[in-house]
Amino acid sequence: MITAIGDVLRRCYERGWITSRDGNCSLRRARSVYLYVTPSGWRKTIVHPEHMVKIKFVAGKLQVAPGTNPSGELHMHYLLTRGMNRTRAVVHVHPTHVVAAIYRGFDLQKICKDFPEIYRYTRIGPTAPALPAISTELGEATAKALGVTEANPAGDYDIVGQANHGVCSMAPDPWSAYEHIERLDHICEIVLKSGVSP
Repeated sequence: MITAIGDVLRRCYERGWITSRDGNCSLRRARSVYLYVTPSGWRKTIVHPEHMVKIKFVAGKLQVAPGTNPSGELHMHYLLTRGMNRTRAVVHVHPTHVVAAIYRGFDLQKICKDFPEIYRYTRIGPTAPALPAISTELGEATAKALGVTEANPAGDYDIVGQANHGVCSMAPDPWSAYEHIERLDHICEIVLKSGVSP
């Protein structure tokens, strides 16, 4: 699954959802004390397993090894994986149509209720507000929107938008997280092209 992270990010780049150094992903296997996360500023078209940053959970906190450079969104990945006892992959990218729909004023939860090809397979949470990238505030707002808490580490949703920024998707593996993003971007493209108003 660590190899799949690079494959997913290359696909996101091909679709125009990230520029070469944008986006980030993480993976924590079931009951593992290690979180694997993409390095900060690394070209996402050349992410391979040996480039991933391996970080250990110690007493519930992340212990980042000296000399490593994990993603600036590490706090968000920490919040979304800290209490899980099942495998979880987290993918954060900037899908064009989703960001455009949020910017235009669409409520993602509301518009997706009209399209069974997404609501049957993907649970869309409320959009997190516009907050600075790589901030603890963005990580906390994203976790809240996904319904992830210490008492409910599984969360209530699969994906949420982040205003003026992107999305964050969670699933048991990187490709499933990607599919949540793909479905949401597809629906947002349809809605935007339909000409309907928010």
